[in-house]
Amino acid sequence: MISARTLCHHQLVKCYAATRTTSASVLRCLPHGTRTEAWTVASQRGYSEGPKPKVPEVRSDLTKVKRVVVKLGSAVITREDECGLALGRLASIVEQVAELQAQGREMVMVTSGAVAFGKQKLRQEAAMSMSMRQNLSNLNPHKNGEGAKQQQVRPPSLEPRACAAAGQSGLMYMYDSMFSQYGLKTAQVLVTKPDFQNEYSRQNLRSTLSELVALKIVPIINANDAVAPPPEPDKDLAGVISVKDNDSLAARLAVDVGAELLIIMSDVNGLYTAPPGLPDSRLLNTFCPLSPDGTKIIIGDKSRVGVGGMDNKVKAASWALKNGVSVVICNGCEEKAIINTVKGKKVGTFFTKTPSEGTPVEVQARQARDGGLQLQALSGEHRSAIVNRLADLLLERKNDILDANQLDVSNAYSEGMSQPLMARLLLNDEKLDTLAAGLRQIANSSHNALGRVVKRTKVSDSMELQQITVPIGVLLVIFESRPDALPQVAALSICSGNGLLLKGGREAFHSNKILHSLVQEALKPFALPETIGLVSRREDITDLVHMHEYIDLIIPRGSAQLIRQIQNESQHIPVLGHSEGICHVYIDEDVDPEMAIRIVVDSKCSYPAACNSMETLLIHNKHRQGPLFDQICEKLRNEGVDFHPGPKLSKLLKFGPSLSASMKTEYGAMECAIEVVESLDEAIDHINKYGSSHTDSIITNSDDNAEKFLKLVDSACVFKNASTRFADGYRFGLGAEVGISTSRIHARGPVGMEGLLTTKWVLKASGQTIRDFNDGTCQYLHENLPV
Repeated sequence: MISARTLCHHQLVKCYAATRTTSASVLRCLPHGTRTEAWTVASQRGYSEGPKPKVPEVRSDLTKVKRVVVKLGSAVITREDECGLALGRLASIVEQVAELQAQGREMVMVTSGAVAFGKQKLRQEAAMSMSMRQNLSNLNPHKNGEGAKQQQVRPPSLEPRACAAAGQSGLMYMYDSMFSQYGLKTAQVLVTKPDFQNEYSRQNLRSTLSELVALKIVPIINANDAVAPPPEPDKDLAGVISVKDNDSLAARLAVDVGAELLIIMSDVNGLYTAPPGLPDSRLLNTFCPLSPDGTKIIIGDKSRVGVGGMDNKVKAASWALKNGVSVVICNGCEEKAIINTVKGKKVGTFFTKTPSEGTPVEVQARQARDGGLQLQALSGEHRSAIVNRLADLLLERKNDILDANQLDVSNAYSEGMSQPLMARLLLNDEKLDTLAAGLRQIANSSHNALGRVVKRTKVSDSMELQQITVPIGVLLVIFESRPDALPQVAALSICSGNGLLLKGGREAFHSNKILHSLVQEALKPFALPETIGLVSRREDITDLVHMHEYIDLIIPRGSAQLIRQIQNESQHIPVLGHSEGICHVYIDEDVDPEMAIRIVVDSKCSYPAACNSMETLLIHNKHRQGPLFDQICEKLRNEGVDFHPGPKLSKLLKFGPSLSASMKTEYGAMECAIEVVESLDEAIDHINKYGSSHTDSIITNSDDNAEKFLKLVDSACVFKNASTRFADGYRFGLGAEVGISTSRIHARGPVGMEGLLTTKWVLKASGQTIRDFNDGTCQYLHENLPV
């Protein structure tokens, strides 16, 4: 039987654990010996509401973290002369922490800098003291006589503990002043190693930090160097690392306060595969200490100040990761390093428990660059043979491909994928046959793709200038749902001599995997299997879009959201794609009704998920009261199409929806907008205003109206009396396409092999110099020669 006293004790412990505060009213009610139990229960439950989130496994997960510990190393806090604070850099860091706090995150800071700040103050005092003693010495000559050499006055040595004691108050004053600019309060917490060894002190520390965070106060934590015991060798006592520097201190605190992310900032960028100064050294964007290669990592240079060093940072980061905290080691001198880290951007080295599958993307990008150069050196016949072999493999391994695709389709169906997207994902015998035929078409037309002379100019006697075709370099193609895009894009890249990185959608994982293996098999006889790489993880795209030293062009194929995302993220690499596929069909005043119905239905219904599917039907107002309008609406309705009237049509309809449709919507499904116009000119103006410069078609019996439409509609593809669905690389005779471009620079419309080429200038001379032309020895001719 439980006594009343025991029952009361359990209730109080439960009450304290539920509140997770250091409420004095609750703690006073607890016997002294049971307060630790209450703290333990509270700490086990964690400080945040609800269960602690899963440890972020990829950078994109960092956008969801709530509690963040930021560790600032001495090299970040101090100036280059190691005396005094780097105020501008510190102000930027405070601004970033304040911004994240305003977003609802819980920020905790572990800072260095007290010793450096104190050293500056004590040096000033020492200098003043030395001057005073020097003056006194001048007034009291040495006992050996007036002319005797005066005693040399040396400044006293600066003891680090004294520097820490003198600098701590000034350091906190700076933090308090800076955070107050953003309406935030700070609180100083000084700790030593015994505070972690004593469970009672450790629980006090947890409770203090918990209440500060709950009150929206930013805790500023530092080791109490003024009284800290001398450092001891690292010990591993049941997973407890020693607190001998602020890196291990930050790791301990991050684990104890239940943080999801620890950002360790110094003046080093992170971990490297070799000493940072070597040519082959590269920064590791992601590092898994649990992987077999984790022990082979080469630690980067030690920072210019501080006691931690990169080795200690790695140990502290690995320990924190093992105990449930994600870690990023980065350069605190970089602009917006904290903000960009929490945004999931490529900053420093991200520690993860999940070993990366396959080859790191940096290596894949380098292999694609090297492989592309070797591919370019092959003859056109050899590149054509590779693509023909790939076409053979698609038919020989048809059953294996369809089995893998069926697994993807089944998974997509169970996840509730929409029918239009399922149609994109599905492969069948007919699609594979068409795919193989398209690849052969590419191969047969590619023999002279590279090195083709575009222009010849006779500059002067015995000087000829040629403009010849060359590959762009390395392509990054991102596509969704459609696995048949993989061999198409691979074939175009091979024949144009480009290296290639492919990133398919998760929904087509098994299909893409087997198709990529066939591409590698076709390349293997020429020892080029790594020329075309398959990127396995979505988060790797964030890294790749910044690798301008390896990647020359990004081509996103998929939703408008995907394309906009890539265009926003890529800062230095051009992006070729279309923002949206808002395609129009205009039915002119004079038209063949049967032809109009057939083209409209085909444009909308043959493949509604395609980017070249009709999204808006424009119809001359003459037909609104006639039979053609009703026939089109009835036919579309019978096909299962939902249509939405535009603003003008809504006003003319007696019965219909009260809200008109947006004229800038890409439905990508069995839906479309319908609007009436008064003339051809109004139709052209409407398309140029609301369209996306993709594909637009006119249906008319008037050649004059057709010519005017074709000339004035500003789109990549403009058709007369044809379905918008003809906007396709295969149907254009290109064999396939890497995408459809609506940009006005470089390729436009379906981009086939020609769109993956650029040119270079080759000048063949016989020793001429500019001086020869300046003094009249040689004369410029600039004659165009036949190609």
